[in-house]
Amino acid sequence: MQNKVFSSNKTLNVGGRLIHFDSPKIMGILNITPDSFFDGGKYKDEKSILQLVEKMITDGADFIDVGGYSSRPGAKDVTQEEELERVLSVIKVIVKNFPESILSIDTFRSEVARQAIEEGALMVNDISGGALDNKMFDLIARHHIPYILMHMKGTPQTMKSMAEYENLISEMLDYFHPRLHQLHQMGVADIMIDPGFGFAKTIAHNFELLKQLELLKILNKPLVIGLSRKSMIWKTLDTNPENALNGTTVLNTIALLKGASILRIHDVKEAVEAVKLTNFVK
Repeated sequence: MQNKVFSSNKTLNVGGRLIHFDSPKIMGILNITPDSFFDGGKYKDEKSILQLVEKMITDGADFIDVGGYSSRPGAKDVTQEEELERVLSVIKVIVKNFPESILSIDTFRSEVARQAIEEGALMVNDISGGALDNKMFDLIARHHIPYILMHMKGTPQTMKSMAEYENLISEMLDYFHPRLHQLHQMGVADIMIDPGFGFAKTIAHNFELLKQLELLKILNKPLVIGLSRKSMIWKTLDTNPENALNGTTVLNTIALLKGASILRIHDVKEAVEAVKLTNFVK
């Protein structure tokens, strides 16, 4: 085991920059996919992508999460080659135009992560927690790069059928503990935890998870919360993703009060406002 001081839920080393979680941070979502549940197909050309990134940064995003593989339940599988084609050119143009931005690559494939890192991505967001590519942890350890470890069962194509738990939080902790131990043994210092709202979880599971979210603080890692416009919001409100911004802000506020360190979000301005206001009552 390497002699490293492992980060806690207080700081994150991103490319030599120390990020302090004295106030929660915002991760803006940039989906380069035709079939994402909310913004699929909206950002196809360089101009629209750069306009969105500029808006997110201006509105206060601390990170930009670039993804080329839709992970909505039942999403169509895409090849590694297609995923690379979608994300690499986007990362290049963002790095060129916004060199101070902190980019995360949203992928479960180590080869996609490797090439994205070479083009300037500084973090990896893995929905599978290393389960779908056994080379991912080695890549993270080799590059000493921050890693978002998410809870999911199965794949985006199968996870809906695997939403069964006897004790949701206990089973999630049983999922995270060995993976954290393995990463620590490999010398990985900067790890974040994403409980995976909507991934192999029913709407009832999602609300149970939110209700007990503070229990995950026992892992002593920053909590990344992705509730943005998800079906637990718009189905409960009998509406659609386009009209789920207010519900998103409500649930983000609850998550902030229960210990969220990063909000992964489509609507940056509203999330920044939620952070500013909740900071006064925490």
